[in-house]
Amino acid sequence: MAQHKSAKKRIRRNATAAAVNHARLSRIRTAVKDLESAIAAGDKAAAQAAFKKVMPELMRGAAKHVLHKRTVARKLSRLSGRIKSIAA
Repeated sequence: MAQHKSAKKRIRRNATAAAVNHARLSRIRTAVKDLESAIAAGDKAAAQAAFKKVMPELMRGAAKHVLHKRTVARKLSRLSGRIKSIAA
């Protein structure tokens, strides 16, 4: 157990950061699931609208170091490719 004042503060800060990161990651996953369901339904307009919501969430996750920037780039690329493959 931490004894020093600074170590106790670090524990509190880590817990706060973990909660924020968990919430951010959960929001990203939910947005991606919504997009996945729109793609599975074959609704191109809904998929494009969902992609516009997913993109800033993923980019924010990369900027805040919740996800790696290349992971985000790969996910966005694959999702946009799947949207393009939906028959109009």
